[in-house]
Amino acid sequence: MTELRERMIHDMRARALSPKTQYGYLKAVEGLAKHYRRSPDTICQREVEDYVAHLFFERKYASGSCHGALTGLRFFYMITLGLKPNEFFLPSLRRSSSLPDILSTQEVGRLLTCVKNPKHQALLMTTYGGGLRVSEVVRLRVTDIQRDRMMIRVEQGKGHKDRYTLLSKRVLTALRTYWKIKRPQVWLFPGYTDRPMAVRTPQVVYQRAIEKAGIQRKGGIHTLRHCFATHLLEAGVDLRTIQLLMGHRSIISTMRYLHVTSKSLQGTSSPLDLLTIPGKPADA
Repeated sequence: MTELRERMIHDMRARALSPKTQYGYLKAVEGLAKHYRRSPDTICQREVEDYVAHLFFERKYASGSCHGALTGLRFFYMITLGLKPNEFFLPSLRRSSSLPDILSTQEVGRLLTCVKNPKHQALLMTTYGGGLRVSEVVRLRVTDIQRDRMMIRVEQGKGHKDRYTLLSKRVLTALRTYWKIKRPQVWLFPGYTDRPMAVRTPQVVYQRAIEKAGIQRKGGIHTLRHCFATHLLEAGVDLRTIQLLMGHRSIISTMRYLHVTSKSLQGTSSPLDLLTIPGKPADA
């Protein structure tokens, strides 16, 4: 391990960055060094900008991936190397704004019904019923299911925050059926060993379920989290409550679901329908 790498790891740990974030930042710097075949501390700002442009235009990285690489490189140069803004400045990328592809409540019901494996069905139902991230659901412990309060405790979710979310009666029933068969001891959904289930496993379970249900939609298991928020909003739950259940730091993140809720969109008339056109009936 090089001295620069050790320094960067120390700086990231000192700021309590998650292992996933640390890995991403290190990969960004490694990619830059491999691209120019030089130590990253010898690469200038213009070269870094050209590298990010190379990722976006030639290697066809998504804007989110480029933004992640840019953040990691900015950390290395400004924190680890200690460069000042007037010495090193990387402008932020304009990130594309895309809306999630939301399943209807009927589609979610069909998806969950077609899953026959009790463990997998309980996994998907818990994810949707609590609006959980996949990284959160695989790290649930048996003790996180609080039946007396009908709540699920999410420990150290994104941003190192604890929170509580909903425990549906149907989810509890599915978990009881699953528990009678598998009897998990520590982790609610363990893998093949006594460790938590790998994040990849729920993704595969979801993809198989959506194909079996005959649903043609984009997205992975994170779609269930989007559906949780959208369906609550359509049911009349206020944004502040949804924000707390989702664990969003800012309510602005929750407000994006206003753009995808069918209830608010379908209840809005097109301005064309409000016009009075001479000699032409309004409903023609």
